[in-house]
This record gives sequence, C-alpha cells and structure tokens, in this order.
Amino acid sequence: IVLHSEVLVPALLISVVTGKEKPFCKMYLISDQLSTCSVRFQIQRGASDPNSYKGLGDCFRTIFRNESVFGFYKGILPPILAETPKRAVKFFTFEQYKKVLSFTALSPGLALSVAGLGSGLTEALVVNPFEVVKVNLQANRDSFRVQPSTFAQARAIVNADGFGLHGLNKGLTSTLGRHGVFNMIYFGFYFNVKDAIPASQDPRLEFMRKFAIGLLSGTISSCVNIPFDVAKSRIQGPQPVAGEIKYRSCFQTMALVYHEEGCLALYKGLIPKIMRLGPGGAVMLLVYEYVSGWLQQNW
Repeated sequence: IVLHSEVLVPALLISVVTGKEKPFCKMYLISDQLSTCSVRFQIQRGASDPNSYKGLGDCFRTIFRNESVFGFYKGILPPILAETPKRAVKFFTFEQYKKVLSFTALSPGLALSVAGLGSGLTEALVVNPFEVVKVNLQANRDSFRVQPSTFAQARAIVNADGFGLHGLNKGLTSTLGRHGVFNMIYFGFYFNVKDAIPASQDPRLEFMRKFAIGLLSGTISSCVNIPFDVAKSRIQGPQPVAGEIKYRSCFQTMALVYHEEGCLALYKGLIPKIMRLGPGGAVMLLVYEYVSGWLQQNW
C-alpha cells in the first residue's frame, strides 16, 4: 500500500480543520453536550430506573440543575485527544482499502461500502480505550468538581482491570460493530448516491447537494448502528449492581436489553445521536472533499 500525500494530507487536515477552527470548535462543544445526553439515555434501564429521564429536555434540565453547565462536558477530553488520529485513520484507511479493493471483482459501489467497513474497524481499534474512559466520565452523575479527572479515571480502570478486554479495551466488539457499520453505510451511501445524482454547475447548489447527501449518510448510519452503541455504553459504563457484571459481550447485551426492556430500548439516545452525527457527518465529508480537491489542483 502506497502512502500517497494526496490521501494522508487531506486526512490529517480534516482532523485539524474540524477540530481547531472556531466554527467547528463551537459545533464540537454542542456535539459533546448531545453525546453526554445520548450516553445517559443508553445506560438507563427503563422507566423503573430511578435516574430515568423523561425526554431530551428533561435530561438537559436535570444535568444543568444537578451538575451545572460543566456536567454537559464530562468526558470531553478523551474524544479531543482522539480526534486527530481518529479522523486521520478514518479517511486515510478508507482510501487505502478502496485502492486494494479496486483489484478485486467487487463492483465499484460495493467496494466503497466494504472499504468503509474496513476503515471503521480500523478506527475502532484506535478510539476504544478513549471511549471506555469517556463513557465512565459521562455516566458519573456527581458534581463536576468532585468527579475524577480523565487521567485519574483512566488510571483507576487500568489499576482495577488492566489494559485488556475487561479493562481499558472493554466493549471492543461493540465498538468494532458501531464504527464498522457506521462507516460502511456512511461512505457507501454518500459516494454511491453522489455519483448517481447529477452534479450542479452552480457552486452553491453543488454545495447543498453534497451537504444533503452527507446529512442523509450520517443520519441513516446512526439509525442502523445505534444498537451497537447502546451495547457499548452498557458494557463500558457502570453495571447495575456494583461488583456484578451483567453486560458482558456485544450480542449478549443486545439480547438482554431486548428481552428486559423491549426493541425500542436498543434505540435509546437516537435523537441526540442524529443531531450530532447528521450535520457533523455532512461537514466532515464536505471538508474532506474540498480539501482533497484543492490539494489535487495546487500540489
């Protein structure tokens, strides 16, 4: 596999641009609020749960009342630390898998989805330890002042359970499923639909065409992969009874949630997830496409 700068540089630039520029920083701060709400919904166990939220508005009000505005930003440091390698791996490996698959008998459309699947699985290996720490911090309902720091939480997990699949890498199968399924649909849908719909000569209409397709890509991907997300949050977050492991593996957790709480429980946190990853997914693809196009014209 050749590490072409035309692939690696856009992958690195998208992570920097979306993470450092002021408009994207503001979007990221809003996104983290929704991420905390999404995790809180996913770990609550039905209406009988004493910590159950009645809806998204109630979740916002309760967190603000009990944990202050800083409660929305619990667990913000792990995804910030993971942002640059995560985005770089996501787009760089997608392009590399796409090149490899061009030598197979797969149709171009299917190859895009398979390349997306491969990039998601690779991305999951990078982000999973950060996700374990993030979910533990976001699940903590203590005041922001008294809850452990990111590094203290990571040390506590490692000291208790090590770096393996019961410690800093717990829930890896669920994370692989979450990112693999998301990227498979995200890239496959976007590039196949974009190629099927004629481009516009008007730059503004062309921008809106790509944004709309990217928005749909992020939304559909979120709807399909959320059962893996729920399983991941249950496995990585606090167990219902301290000292007893109830949620052990991805599909065991999905089956248990379905049996005890019904089918809809596998879609908890879907609304804040779509609010984050619908427009966020569109922005990422647009930045990547325009940066790639600029580099190809000027480098």
